[in-house]
Amino acid sequence: MKARFFLPLLVAAVTATALLLCSCQHPKAPESGPAAPAPVAKAPEATGEGGDIPRGNGETIGVSLLTEQHVFYQDLKSAMLERALALNYKLAIVSSEMDTAKQDAQVDDFIVRKVAAIVLCPADTKSVVGTVKKANAAGIPVFTADIAAGGGDIVSHIASDNKQGGKLAGELIAKAVGGKGKVLIIDHPAVQSVQDRTAGFEEVMKNYPGIEIIKQPAEGRRDKAQEVTENMLSAHPDLKGIFGINDDSALGALAACRGHKGSENIVIIGYDGTPEARREISKGSQLKADVVQYPKRMGAKTIELIARYLAKQQVPKSAPIDVGVIDQESLKKEQASGTPQRPA
Repeated sequence: MKARFFLPLLVAAVTATALLLCSCQHPKAPESGPAAPAPVAKAPEATGEGGDIPRGNGETIGVSLLTEQHVFYQDLKSAMLERALALNYKLAIVSSEMDTAKQDAQVDDFIVRKVAAIVLCPADTKSVVGTVKKANAAGIPVFTADIAAGGGDIVSHIASDNKQGGKLAGELIAKAVGGKGKVLIIDHPAVQSVQDRTAGFEEVMKNYPGIEIIKQPAEGRRDKAQEVTENMLSAHPDLKGIFGINDDSALGALAACRGHKGSENIVIIGYDGTPEARREISKGSQLKADVVQYPKRMGAKTIELIARYLAKQQVPKSAPIDVGVIDQESLKKEQASGTPQRPA
């Protein structure tokens, strides 16, 4: 079936609960050792909190990313590097590539090197708790970005308002399928930010008793998402919609639908707003809309909060970053204006 999306109506329906915080951003360094700052990139989508953020004295901040394979984390990294350069900090950035043991070893290295602070994008919300506690015992402040830790002492968690993003995705898909039918969630249970998305999505689905939810994990990977979707299309030929918890999941689902006869009318909603997803939405594919995150704002905000904390200023325990929605209509307006869409 063909779906039409009316963003003004959707935003009106959910904006009462939205948390709107803006940040900034800035770019680039090696995997370990004192970072050799790359040239400053063009200013990203936000300009920062202002000129009152304390500058550092060349201290090193250790960062362990979930992965560097996703565009989201590439943008997060570049913004951290740019903001750190502007505030006179060095970054030692490594990636766990979704391996909990590797991330634990990376933090051990940060502890040995006596970094000033550690940023974690946990490979697993529960498994990272022991890793966090080791840093706590060493007296190193720990911040989390994008994905929360399930325990330990976290100074501040900086992430998209994922529950609100899940609600937006839920409203989009509910309207697209006419409030009834089977909907597949391509899930990633090990990651708290994803669970926040699915919680928001399922909360909205309570308003649509005619929708039946099916959940299958795919670890946020495109190849696994494609395989899961192919299996679900065979098991549930009456499937009406798919929610991919990130764009790799959504694009994997799209590939599966394109290769499966009779799946041409399934509606797909993604999450992230990567360039490839935007292209698919723009050309009117089955990927009809995306909830969009702002990883550059997230990365910049993370460095700013660390700078404030190290200057002995108070920082919030949680710093939610706003999310938005894009569909074919909004992207046409974006292309016409030459300005990327930002939430109000």
